[in-house]
Amino acid sequence: MTSTADSPADRLVLDAVGVALSALPASARIAVALSGGVDSSVLLDAVVRVAGASRCVALHVHHGLSARADEWLAHCEAFARERGVEFEAQRVQVAHDSGVSVEAAARDARYRALDAMCAARGIHSLWLAQHADDQAETVLLQLLRGAGLAGLAAMAPEYLPAGASALRVRPLLHLLRAQLEQYANARALRWIDDESNADTRYARNALRHEVTPALAVHFPGFRDALARTAAHAASAQRLLDALARIDMETASRDEGRALAHDVLLALDDDRALNLMRYWMRTLGLVAASSARVADALRQLREVGEAGEGHGLRIDHAGHALRSYRGLVYWEAGDSSEPADETALAARAVSELAWQGEAAWRLPQWRGTFVFADAAAPTDAAATQDDTDTIPTSVLRRAVLSVRPRSGGERMRKGALPDAPSRTLKNLFQERGIPAWKRDVPLLYVGDELLFVPLLGVNRAALPEDANVAEPRVTIIWREDLLLA
Repeated sequence: MTSTADSPADRLVLDAVGVALSALPASARIAVALSGGVDSSVLLDAVVRVAGASRCVALHVHHGLSARADEWLAHCEAFARERGVEFEAQRVQVAHDSGVSVEAAARDARYRALDAMCAARGIHSLWLAQHADDQAETVLLQLLRGAGLAGLAAMAPEYLPAGASALRVRPLLHLLRAQLEQYANARALRWIDDESNADTRYARNALRHEVTPALAVHFPGFRDALARTAAHAASAQRLLDALARIDMETASRDEGRALAHDVLLALDDDRALNLMRYWMRTLGLVAASSARVADALRQLREVGEAGEGHGLRIDHAGHALRSYRGLVYWEAGDSSEPADETALAARAVSELAWQGEAAWRLPQWRGTFVFADAAAPTDAAATQDDTDTIPTSVLRRAVLSVRPRSGGERMRKGALPDAPSRTLKNLFQERGIPAWKRDVPLLYVGDELLFVPLLGVNRAALPEDANVAEPRVTIIWREDLLLA
């Protein structure tokens, strides 16, 4: 390769990587997102030179959106191997949801794949190759879209998104695209050009090819000015987030998954909207437009604190805003559907021929059914009154199975045989259990519902003439976080 010892671009790039590297423990590994373009190629090459190949892993996401996607994957693998760097790629399907651009859907799929690959390897630092030109374009786009401070803050040098395992680091954010190209040419690097980058039908490409060249002529320092704007917006947003955290301490319910309706409505509009935006970010929801959040608050005020919110019509990112028993929350599904009757995530049915096991681990449900020994009742009357224990013969009379709710299931809580059965939905509502907690595994013996977490045993599945002396068990559902 060509020597770059005297290249100013070389020194700038290596210094930027060195500064970012100094913030990490000496043993920390680095994942570099490698698209194959000039920016990410420069970043990986520089990281190898500064940190060494053994500390790096190159991660590539195959979107399948281009006819050349396979070619790009092969190029990236070869580029990484030439530098002795471990390489991994993941293929993703880009959703084509209405109201979401292909660019946004691809970006979301890409980051989810990168986070998953980092998590699988235990890597906590994901390096991205965005630079000063990217930052300037992002600020301009957000300005033109009428974005708030969070949008104008654009890309942070370091950022840990909610739910992500790896800190996103952008070591090159203060460098120009031209400087990276100088580095790449001096190092004789090979890279690929995405033909879609020339398509000015995409807003970012239109800015890059038609707007920023004109700005550079009349306002040569526009990139630095826009970077300062982003920094000011980020500072102001941090203050708003600090205020939202104060409000969350009062309004948060169920570990942040819900807000107290009355506390939210007691805030003035600006403060309530700020809290709602912050809350949605903590839930991992994509940012909603100002108009949508404002409409949500308006409808919540119209519903009032005492209302159940059945008339709310706010849908966002595959979720519907709900108001129930003084709580506001997001439920998967569509607001036109009845609350709590949305289709639950499909899970394969699990089966167990019970032979006295103390626990049944269900990874797909992130929990365990525990079968704890219970003291036998002293007489038949006690057996009739005991709604929490199950004779072991019941567990052995047929295969146990675990199934998701499909809607319409019924159970009998009363001990008397003629006690009425009721739907699970009604029982959940009676106990004030919010909808987001109702996605629980249903335990069946044969084809008969036996046990429902949060509700207990279905008495209709128990024999009326149980042997008083027969061993009995209590069934307990423990989520993973509750296991000792």
